[in-house]
Amino acid sequence: MKEFLDILRNDHTDFDKGTLDDRLKNISPMELFKRWYQEAFEQQCISPNAMTVSTVGKNLMPSSRVVYMKELLEEGLVFYTNYESKKGKDIAENPQISAIFYWECLSRQIRVQGKVEKAPDFMADDYFASRPRGSQLGAWASKQSDVIADRAELEQELKKIEKRFEKQEVPRPPFWGGYLIRPTYLEFWQGRPSRLHDRICFEREDVKKDSWKVSRRNP
Repeated sequence: MKEFLDILRNDHTDFDKGTLDDRLKNISPMELFKRWYQEAFEQQCISPNAMTVSTVGKNLMPSSRVVYMKELLEEGLVFYTNYESKKGKDIAENPQISAIFYWECLSRQIRVQGKVEKAPDFMADDYFASRPRGSQLGAWASKQSDVIADRAELEQELKKIEKRFEKQEVPRPPFWGGYLIRPTYLEFWQGRPSRLHDRICFEREDVKKDSWKVSRRNP
């Protein structure tokens, strides 16, 4: 057990892959997000667009899952899902949401908090049309988060959907689309030696003026 703990400690105390200079406080947090996101791609980090999204429904129990960010806009982050899923139902009850990105290859993390709303239909239509046919059919076949008896039930439903849309394009289901996270808080974390990490936080003050309160925080 002691050897295992020593390995964990050593694995997380020797990285120094960058710094968060105070001059970064003077740029837009979404611009900094774009820079880090681009660097994660350039450094070939694993699944750079994967983010853990957390929602809270009326029962006040947090629920988290990994989804893929598909659009990074000036207004915020977009992901796609079934509106009738657990996350969709939570969002309908409470539009407050949080998301986190972690890029181990750069020792970086971004925390996002904000409000979420449905993305425009034209965005969902365009993205759905770009998906592989199998994924399109799967969106129709899966009643996401519902209980099923076994795998065979899902596969049987998929066969029905395949027959339904045989030799024709698969339209976007009315219960499937995008969500836009409009950030009200972004925290940029850069790993440093001896756990003396860098953290710079942006808190939105005025949406219309796109003004942010910026602070550096202890690790």
